[in-house]
Amino acid sequence: MRKEQLGALLRNNSYPGRGIVVGKHADGKHAVVIYFIMGRSENSRNRVFVEDGEGIRTQAFDPAKLTDPSLIIYHPVRVLGKTTIVTNGDQTDTIYDFLKDGKSFADALHTRTFEPDPPNYTPRISGLVSLEDGFCYRLSILKSACGNPDSVQRFFFKYDAPVAGEGHFIHTYRCDGNPIPSFEGEPQLVELRGDIDSLIMDTWDSLHKDNKVSLFVRYIDLATANYETRIINKNI
Repeated sequence: MRKEQLGALLRNNSYPGRGIVVGKHADGKHAVVIYFIMGRSENSRNRVFVEDGEGIRTQAFDPAKLTDPSLIIYHPVRVLGKTTIVTNGDQTDTIYDFLKDGKSFADALHTRTFEPDPPNYTPRISGLVSLEDGFCYRLSILKSACGNPDSVQRFFFKYDAPVAGEGHFIHTYRCDGNPIPSFEGEPQLVELRGDIDSLIMDTWDSLHKDNKVSLFVRYIDLATANYETRIINKNI
């Protein structure tokens, strides 16, 4: 698989939807977690990321304009010990609760399915970064079978002994459309290098100017689990 530049992938896609990148920084000392949200409707665009303990949550920028909060208000990032969970929905809480009970990332996601938002049936994408027994990460996508709401497909990707400078990018939609086509194939291999501020600005500048909403980037020290976080919100 060819290693891509994240910025180039984003500049060439006006609507990847919501996206997760996890991987190992080129310095070999940090895990990298990226999560962004985009929106086409007023309700989807009326959001910001705010810090919540060691994680983040979404909230309405203008509460008066919030219509249906069910699929847009959630905790994208939560931390349990040396494990960081990142998802595009309330399955963050499902994964957190299962891990807390000694169960697995896959166990949790086998209880969930894609979002109930016809005709798109938005996939649920999830990532996990673990420093418990050495560094590894996981990605998953739960999607309908070519838009068939009666059939769910669950894909899991395991990355053990990650390579420095490499991460994997998964997003909800292949591109813009009506209905919006779901992501297909394996997560895309992307390069991870540079300091956190340059990475977040390059990523933000590469997202479609009208559709981008919020962006989160975290660097996690592999030796100590200490982290550094940056957030950008279009609505400020």
